[in-house]
Amino acid sequence: MADQEQAEIRLTVARLRQEHEDFDAAINAMIQIGCDALRIQRMKKKKLVIKDRLSKLEDQIIPDIIA
Repeated sequence: MADQEQAEIRLTVARLRQEHEDFDAAINAMIQIGCDALRIQRMKKKKLVIKDRLSKLEDQIIPDIIA
């Protein structure tokens, strides 16, 4: 993998981590103020999609090493 491509992936990973943390904070705030469960569930689903994308990108950066 080229250095440029790896740097772009690392930048995307950093952005997704921040977005994941933002969703976490928003969900906690929604729970505290008592939002309806459906809105909270939708936010959790979006957060999970971000986590899945994050995992796939991290797997591209760190290759599996067979021992």
